[in-house]
Amino acid sequence: MSPADPIPSDGAAASSPADGAAAGSPTVMPEAGSRRGSGLALLGSEVVVLFRRVRTIALLSALALIPILLAVAVRVTTDDAGSGGRGPAFLGDITQNGLFVSLTALTVAIPLFLPLTVGVVAGDTIAGEASLGTLRYLLVTPVGRVRLLLVKYAGAALFCLVGTLVVVVVGAIAGAALFPVGPVTLLSGQTIGLGDYAGRMLLMALYVTISLLGLSAIGLFASTLTSVPVGAMAATIVLSTVAQIVDALPQLDFLDPWLFTHYWLGFADLLRDPISWSNFADNALLQAGYIAVFGALALGRFTTKDVLS
Repeated sequence: MSPADPIPSDGAAASSPADGAAAGSPTVMPEAGSRRGSGLALLGSEVVVLFRRVRTIALLSALALIPILLAVAVRVTTDDAGSGGRGPAFLGDITQNGLFVSLTALTVAIPLFLPLTVGVVAGDTIAGEASLGTLRYLLVTPVGRVRLLLVKYAGAALFCLVGTLVVVVVGAIAGAALFPVGPVTLLSGQTIGLGDYAGRMLLMALYVTISLLGLSAIGLFASTLTSVPVGAMAATIVLSTVAQIVDALPQLDFLDPWLFTHYWLGFADLLRDPISWSNFADNALLQAGYIAVFGALALGRFTTKDVLS
């Protein structure tokens, strides 16, 4: 770093002329009275900056459009056909109970749209700061690389939760607005009330969030390998697609239990009575393994990364 480079004092804001609501806004360091509080202050700053970006708002808006377009398409085709019981089974379920829009939207979103948005956010965690030149300013404050890496991952994990909840909540609202709403018939045949179903939908949102945590760890590691955010984003999304293709090939069935995408659609077990928790536990254990492995790789890479050049 040359003498002319401005170095922010402890707790000062690290900013860049390129800052804005667009994709590359750097993390801002708020004032903190102690090192103990600086981690929470940095996390709060990361969350605020992340969800104020135009790119993040656009990604969440795109996710919200999935259940809306799905509900509108089913409504229009049902009106045109003059019957609510025609078409694929899941479309018939939606026309009979609008609450199924959330379930169907999750099923549609998790193979492509949710991984795409998560890949964009996770791939930008470190590489985005490096491309703007703000990474070195963050590290000269008393934060430390380990703490910064944890905060970046926590922000990506929070996006996974928010993105999933957007699909579920908007789906429920769109379904209730366009279709009848009433007691829900589970996959196992029992009927439950709206309150019970709402609780199960939150469990499904939690399941999908956990499913995406391994992908977030992969994106974090990819982000430490480059200063080009687009490269890290693309690598993360491509790996997600490849893993799903491998999971679908019968010849490679022996790899299925090790693929982070293998249990992504297992949330349907939460719509049985009693609830089957086996997929939930297996999925959580698998994602924890990916977090541990790729988190360690990201830590090893980031702690030895030259950020001053």
